[in-house]
Amino acid sequence: MATAPWIHAPCCYSPRIASDHKNGTQGTVGSSLSSSSSCSSSSTSSSGLSFSSGSNSGQRHQGLRAQAMSSTSQGMSIARNLKNDPDHLLVLVHGILASPSDWTYAEAELKRRLGKKFLIYASSCNTYTKTFTGIDGAGKRLADEVMQVVKKTDGLKRISFLAHSLGGLFARYAIAVLYSPNTYNGDQPGDPSNVIENSERKSPSKGVTIAGLEPINFITLATPHLGVKGRKQLPFLLGVPILEKLAPPIAPFFVGRTGSQLFLTDGKSNKPPLLLRMASDCDDGKFFSALGAFKCRIVYANVSYDHMVGWRTSSIRRETELGKPPQRSLDGYKHVVDVEYCPPVPSDGAHFPPKAAKAKEAAQNTPNAENTIEYHEIMEEEMIQGLQQLGWKKVDVSFHSAFWPFFAHNNIHVKNEWLHNAGVGVIAHVADSLKQQESSSILTATL
Repeated sequence: MATAPWIHAPCCYSPRIASDHKNGTQGTVGSSLSSSSSCSSSSTSSSGLSFSSGSNSGQRHQGLRAQAMSSTSQGMSIARNLKNDPDHLLVLVHGILASPSDWTYAEAELKRRLGKKFLIYASSCNTYTKTFTGIDGAGKRLADEVMQVVKKTDGLKRISFLAHSLGGLFARYAIAVLYSPNTYNGDQPGDPSNVIENSERKSPSKGVTIAGLEPINFITLATPHLGVKGRKQLPFLLGVPILEKLAPPIAPFFVGRTGSQLFLTDGKSNKPPLLLRMASDCDDGKFFSALGAFKCRIVYANVSYDHMVGWRTSSIRRETELGKPPQRSLDGYKHVVDVEYCPPVPSDGAHFPPKAAKAKEAAQNTPNAENTIEYHEIMEEEMIQGLQQLGWKKVDVSFHSAFWPFFAHNNIHVKNEWLHNAGVGVIAHVADSLKQQESSSILTATL
């Protein structure tokens, strides 16, 4: 991947118990005993220990038998504890003006479907108006929160993220903060490898970790990966030119720094907006490398009726790549209408060419329809080129047949079990995708 012009250099033990002779007068303990039992009999012949009849030999035999049974019981207990302890952290990240309670249904359903190997944690560091402080600020808080969870939990080996709406951008920033290409050298202070004992983890592929753990899934639901600038990217504006013209300069007054970042007008005119920087590796962080470290990246996108996030931005597609969505749901997953795997597309990555700087300045100073459209088209293409260098699974969701289709943005993650239950099929699909990838990861680790 070519470097963008603004980018600088980096940055049971279960022993078998000896059998008795049928007449009960003799018993043989061979090599099937545990190593500790074998050590206690190291002075005997290699053929094993033979006990003649009598009270002393019987007591000795019973003692060894009890020792073996005790070791077996302890081994089974240890194995049972290890089996029940979670080793896969799944972080749930809510969207704008939201809280962990938005995940009440999804969290319970994921726990039921995924079992005890997953530790499901709903983030609480960016509740309500904290989501207005900027994607970068919220992302750093999320990274700190995840590290605290990892430090307090023994035995974690893998990590995944499931994020809704703006939370997907928070998560993309956070994983860049948590990204570490050399986790196991233990030489750097604060290195995530010090969080968990190395003996309790399996080394991830390529030695890359997120919060010291092996990155598995990165999943977003209706996330504006390309921002909300451009025609119908913020659907509640109804595509009305005057409203779309007024929205960028007004947004910061309502949603703070986050608003200017979503409309790609943040920073000086000669500096690329944050979302463009997040489509590559740059001085701000290894955003591209962090995303690429995950074994599976999935974007769920509402094809219609989402009043907050358009289909194009949530599915990381160009306008020309949007076809007519199927109307029929996939078997077992109501309202999930299509799944497409998009392999990596080679390119020279995201850039901020001189014409983009001029377009940004014009969009900031004189935000007329012509200037904003030109700037958006340049930025969208650059972000797509950057992000499509990675493979993505794209899942299209359509609530056209739901009783309340205009609740699509909250239906997709079942914000309220009673009001937004049209999305239960989406959560079921997410759970099965997580299970499938988990099984694949475990199988790969055992080979």
